[in-house]
Amino acid sequence: MLYAIIAVLLVVADQLTKYLVRANIPLGGSAPFLPGFLDFTYVQNTGAAFSILREHTWLLTLVSAVVVLAVCYLLVRGFFSDALGRVAAMLILAGGVGNLIDRAVFGFVTDMIRTLFMDFPVFNVADCCVTIGVPLLAIYLILHWKDDDRKEETPNDDPQLPADGE
Repeated sequence: MLYAIIAVLLVVADQLTKYLVRANIPLGGSAPFLPGFLDFTYVQNTGAAFSILREHTWLLTLVSAVVVLAVCYLLVRGFFSDALGRVAAMLILAGGVGNLIDRAVFGFVTDMIRTLFMDFPVFNVADCCVTIGVPLLAIYLILHWKDDDRKEETPNDDPQLPADGE
């Protein structure tokens, strides 16, 4: 339940920051946030990361919906057995829902966080969630695949050991 509450709070934070940017900064305009580090720059992104597939918003909307539904299914089925897996799922779910809302309602994703210390695409809170959640999910899967392999082994799997009763 805690993970669901955090996911909802992240979606709210994402949507609130997007709303505030759309309401207060003209498209293409900027406002200082952390001088010399970050500012808010209002950008409408019809594509995915780095604006790839920008002519295929419908496809990205469909993919986002499928990912959100898949993560929900895995959560309900108890696929994520520990905190690392649930945190990864929560972050991916929050980010997916945040950007899915934008695509469904506006036909684009509102991006606003621009780095000033390096040349990097403008992004948003949902993007941060996905960017952190996906590597955490990869780590979770790597750790648990090894656990699953060990669980499948039994003491009699070693061909040099006799089976019980021999």
